[in-house]
Amino acid sequence: MRRLLVVEDDTDLREMVSETLADEGYHVDQAPDGQRGLHLGLTRPYDVLVIDRRLPALDGLDLITRLRARAVAARALMLTALGTVDDRIAGLDAGADDYLAKPFDLDELSARIRALCRRTADATEALRVGAGHLDLAARDAVLADGTRVSLSAREFELLRVLAARPGAVHPRAALRSRVFDEAAAASIVDTYVYYLRRKLGRTVVQTVHGLGYRLGAL
Repeated sequence: MRRLLVVEDDTDLREMVSETLADEGYHVDQAPDGQRGLHLGLTRPYDVLVIDRRLPALDGLDLITRLRARAVAARALMLTALGTVDDRIAGLDAGADDYLAKPFDLDELSARIRALCRRTADATEALRVGAGHLDLAARDAVLADGTRVSLSAREFELLRVLAARPGAVHPRAALRSRVFDEAAAASIVDTYVYYLRRKLGRTVVQTVHGLGYRLGAL
């Protein structure tokens, strides 16, 4: 069952959207403000996030930005009464995958969510890493020539988080929290980047000095 999170401060709209999506077979969680949405987005796995642009406690743009900074890869659909081109660009640049202006038709909302779920499904078997890929079923890295390289659980998870958003720069602290949540020091990220480079080559993870790490290529 696909899991969705609806973050909307308008109670009537939130309930209507959630009930419609639940009737279509989704498991739907609700959040009335950005702070609650951030907590749920960081602690539960979702396929699609439906996020209002203007939220109390934490704005929708800030919410998406913070989730992406913590390497949350769920697809995000932003709802907004702000329908200008600049507003749409701001939403997409923050990390949204789609943008729907209010008022909207529930059938169109459902269709857009189905499309985002298909995009998620297309990425469930493998994540591209340059000319190679990460096999999510076997939990191996596959080089361009087809050679498979076994990874430890932490090596795999670190590379998966990077590959889920290949263009993003991931701060060391965010990677530590996401992959090594019991570790006290962010330096553990550096250690596992070293392990990945030793197994897969120095180009597999790029260092962005002063900021963190970004996916490279096999």
